[in-house]
Amino acid sequence: MNLFADIRALVVTELEAMMAQGALPEGLALDNVTVEPPRDAAHGDMATNAAMVLAKPAKANPREIAGQLADRLAKDARIERAEVAGPGFINLALAPAVWGGVVKAVLSDRASFGRSELGEGRRVNVEFVSANPTGPMHVGHTRGAVFGDALASLLAYAGYEVTREYYINDGGAQVDVLARSVYLRYLEAHGQDVAFEDGTYPGDYLVPVGEALKAKVGDAFVDKGEQFWLEEVRDFATEAMMALIREDLAALGVEMDVFFSEKALYGTGKIEAAIDDLRGKGLIYEGKLKPPKGKLPDDWEAREQTLFKSTDYGDDEDRPVQKADGAWAYFAPDIAYHYDKVSRGFDELIDVFGADHGGYVKRMKAAVAALSEERVPLDVKLIQLVKLFKDGQEFKMSKRAGTFVTLRDVVDEVGADVTRFVMLTRKNDAPLDFDFAKALEQSKDNPVFYVQYAHARVRSVMRKAEAAGWKLDQITILDQDLDTLHEAELPVARKLAEWPRLVEIAAKGHEPHRIAFYLYELAQAFHALWNRGNDTPELRFFQEGNEGASLPKIALAKAVSVVISSGLGILGVTPAEEMR
Repeated sequence: MNLFADIRALVVTELEAMMAQGALPEGLALDNVTVEPPRDAAHGDMATNAAMVLAKPAKANPREIAGQLADRLAKDARIERAEVAGPGFINLALAPAVWGGVVKAVLSDRASFGRSELGEGRRVNVEFVSANPTGPMHVGHTRGAVFGDALASLLAYAGYEVTREYYINDGGAQVDVLARSVYLRYLEAHGQDVAFEDGTYPGDYLVPVGEALKAKVGDAFVDKGEQFWLEEVRDFATEAMMALIREDLAALGVEMDVFFSEKALYGTGKIEAAIDDLRGKGLIYEGKLKPPKGKLPDDWEAREQTLFKSTDYGDDEDRPVQKADGAWAYFAPDIAYHYDKVSRGFDELIDVFGADHGGYVKRMKAAVAALSEERVPLDVKLIQLVKLFKDGQEFKMSKRAGTFVTLRDVVDEVGADVTRFVMLTRKNDAPLDFDFAKALEQSKDNPVFYVQYAHARVRSVMRKAEAAGWKLDQITILDQDLDTLHEAELPVARKLAEWPRLVEIAAKGHEPHRIAFYLYELAQAFHALWNRGNDTPELRFFQEGNEGASLPKIALAKAVSVVISSGLGILGVTPAEEMR
């Protein structure tokens, strides 16, 4: 059940009838007609912009259209009142029985309530995290991991077939640096004094890797030149780091479907195949780039390079894919990787990048548009930085200095559930402050506690009812009379009705933070009703000795727990049974 979609369908039906009867011109496009919650709850339960968007193409006064449409809508049994407001909006008040129907729909559908067929089974690849395999993940990676995983769950909930993918950046110079850093720890494990030069990774996380390398090869590499050990140590170190990253992801509750190695693109013909595909479309040419902005002509040496016509697809300038010396440019393997994803038959691609990749978005979108002949859209979501605070002090992190705060540090401090929820309390492109003290605070100002507390309160009511010997099975709960909800209970039912609509909005916009925001608002409505019961006993969910009055209210509370559980499931957070 999607009440907003149902009422919009009613509006569309009446508009089509008005066209058929000559009250409106035939053939008007209705795609932009919406039915939404009004900005001010005092205006009603829903509002439609139908008259406003049709006035110009219909060459009619919007208030005249609205008046006729409102009269028609008011005849439907679900509509208690339809009023024209302002320049032509229509505010709708729904009949009380409608809200009871929403609660029953939640209780009947349970975990399926709110699920959507929006995606129609389309295949979506969500690539996220993709951290360089040079060390454990830090808090910045944590936010990207949570966002990507929650987005994947949201899309699956909305009817898409989703693949979670991690791109292992193991083909660049950074893995050589990793190998050299591990080699120093290997020498250290043999009792040698070592010095970490600038550009190496001095973090203690490589100590056990150096010791493991010693256990594997003994002293075979001691005091030997790089040509004897670099390749083997590079593979060994990369595998060790990926094992650590997998453990970190598991601690956060993230499970990838695919790990794709950049190294697998080299020497396999995959880069060549991607570039040849673009060349066959007339998009590869030999040329010289203009000087970068701020460079004087005498500072710039233009070299003949192999370039991709990315400007044909909206980029600011064409991009090099092969250097003058024949080596592949940094962009080439990324083109090949996305060519592979397109070739695998995905209908949509989503890349979750760090904020420092902002300048990379246009060229990547251009490449995917060219490779897929604009069939496969690519959405790039940039993840802004996270600032950590503890005891009023900001934590600083630096991977090269070995003093960064890891994902495991955060999870061990506050738990995976709190970490995940807090990471979704801001939109992905907005900076986020993560305060350890506030994340564990038991107050309304802590959204994860506030939502969990609502679910725990429902469970406490259920336990009391069960202890009293009341039947709470599905048949009994659905048999309750919910057609006459108390006025104080209506805000909760209204908020429940928004869930299916909210899921589709969040899925269309690739915005899982909307789920966290909605859950807070639902919890807020529930807690407000709970608190009113402190002053008005007949509003209490559990009224000792009064099963008849309690069960309909328990049904409403249970509906709240169903939706909270579904929402938390999308976020990857376990609903709380009780709070301590």
